[in-house]
Amino acid sequence: MARSESAISDDPLERAIWRLRSRGCWDDAAALLEDAAGADAEAAQRRAALLVEQCMFTAAGWERAEDAVRNAEALSTDGENRGVTACERGYLAYASTLFQERDRSDEARAALGRAAALLPPASAHRPMLDFRRGLVAQHLTGNATAAQAAFRRAHTGALERDDRLLVSFTWRHLAALAADEGDLAEARHGFAESLRLREELGYLVGTAPALMALADVEPEAEAARLRAEATRLVRLLDGVPSWLAEQLGEEPRRVPAARTEPEG
Repeated sequence: MARSESAISDDPLERAIWRLRSRGCWDDAAALLEDAAGADAEAAQRRAALLVEQCMFTAAGWERAEDAVRNAEALSTDGENRGVTACERGYLAYASTLFQERDRSDEARAALGRAAALLPPASAHRPMLDFRRGLVAQHLTGNATAAQAAFRRAHTGALERDDRLLVSFTWRHLAALAADEGDLAEARHGFAESLRLREELGYLVGTAPALMALADVEPEAEAARLRAEATRLVRLLDGVPSWLAEQLGEEPRRVPAARTEPEG
């Protein structure tokens, strides 16, 4: 899975990948792993994760992501490797269901179920798996109760591992569920925490969605300011996320067929 700890790594390669990824330059980030990904299972998994994430933000690049996931699957040798790769397979099927209007929901659930069977309870990858299972429950099956339980497990696990980027995602989705239930104070708190973490990490590509989410639960004067800042960032990133660019009336980097706001 794409490493959020790269944001604080001392390794030059990790830092370079993070800088590119956080600015929406997934192709360039993946290129740094391309040579190693031909034979090394971990590099192949990381490259696949970057290209799958690109699909989520741009609704494009599907064939490259599919090829990268297949390559990672071919190189996976043990249960942990296979579990991580199955999680990416499930996430790609989830994104494809949302953006390509191809119903791959059964594939998404099956792949994430395989990942759950393969990854030990104490695996460092378990919080991300829980988060993605929450996304499927929230957006594909419409089960808010199951989604909330999965997001809470992911949130707890991410906090224990100090995975601040994942915490920003779990805050955002827990806040969205709170907003759906009419608890605007809790929603405002969660969205504000998500935004704070993304700004602290320099996760530029995810900051505009966080601004827009917070705007939806703020008074209009503050909401207008937040939306204006989100629009500025989307323009700066050349129309990414694509689904948000469309909402804001901006030209997306690649025109998606989005029907929802699944992540970001």
